Amino acid sequence: QISEMRNNDFEFLDLEDFDPKSLEFLENSQYKCEIVVQWVQRLILEAHTANVLNVPPPILSRVFNQVGNGVVILNNVEKLNDFPVPFPISQTVTVMLIFQWFLTAF
Repeated sequence: QISEMRNNDFEFLDLEDFDPKSLEFLENSQYKCEIVVQWVQRLILEAHTANVLNVPPPILSRVFNQVGNGVVILNNVEKLNDFPVPFPISQTVTVMLIFQWFLTAF
């Protein structure tokens, strides 16, 4: 979503346990990160319900809170990627930084 790399091949630990329909859905979706976050949240909740994760509810709610904070940060980064800084502003900031560098160097 936010990566501008040409090679988007990232390593997975194990893709054999995924349903082929789910992987196809993920591959064709525009919002891959949000889908994976939903999958992780669902797995956490299912594990807690099945007593695989024996965690007190306040700690578990903090886990979901942190995952939600990560999604908010992801959306903020997407905004920065979608709306670039105008060229005159970026050039002004660059000139000011160079000017400051010369002033503080001596």
